[in-house]
Amino acid sequence: MSDLEFGGMSIKEVEMDGKYKPPQPHWYELYAQPCVAELLGSALFIFIGCASVIENVDGTGRLQPALAHGLALGLIIAILGNISGGHFNPAVSLAAWLIGGLNIMLLIPYWLSQLCGGLIGAGLAKVMTANDRYINATGAAFTSITDDGQIPSALVGEIVMTMFLVLAVCMGAINEKTSSPLAPFCIGFTVTADILAGGAISGACMNPARAFGPALVANYWDYHWVYWVGPMVASLLAGLAEGNLLP
Repeated sequence: MSDLEFGGMSIKEVEMDGKYKPPQPHWYELYAQPCVAELLGSALFIFIGCASVIENVDGTGRLQPALAHGLALGLIIAILGNISGGHFNPAVSLAAWLIGGLNIMLLIPYWLSQLCGGLIGAGLAKVMTANDRYINATGAAFTSITDDGQIPSALVGEIVMTMFLVLAVCMGAINEKTSSPLAPFCIGFTVTADILAGGAISGACMNPARAFGPALVANYWDYHWVYWVGPMVASLLAGLAEGNLLP
């Protein structure tokens, strides 16, 4: 017999059973920390986005908000993405869950964290900016839709632009075959491109949390439902489509 026996087990088996096993992650790291990251990231992103709209210098048009939103999102994903996945958007979280990139136990907590972060970010923007500028910009709430005739084009725009954003997140950051270390900035550039292309049509929200925070703080709810239905429908469509592309 090559191995000595001890109580019906070989010494080798006893040694293997006695090997050090790494501790399981703490519940805070699994559930609480990602939600805190989503809250903080959403607050920072929406604060920068709202401030860029409220303080938009005459003559820059959509360029200033587009660059501010895109650069802020890319940087925040690069900083906090390894903790929570860097969603900061209920539509992105829904798509991530659909393709298996997010635990179902975290979906609702992520949504709540993102909405609360949006409220905090919009509130900070109101505190920081001059009152007259804040009022003139309606608190950076989405005011592009002014009559019912604009709803179809705005809704289609939100669906298409959000699908582009979700595609960038899922294929650039979640899919192991196509993921890239440049994903945070690719996602940020997608937001910039969407705002430059569709900002005049719908405002290019692509994010219910970005719409909710300023709407609540400024108490502006005109056509607010478009900025929930469009992104969430896009998320469902993109998530189902991308689920067939993932290995």
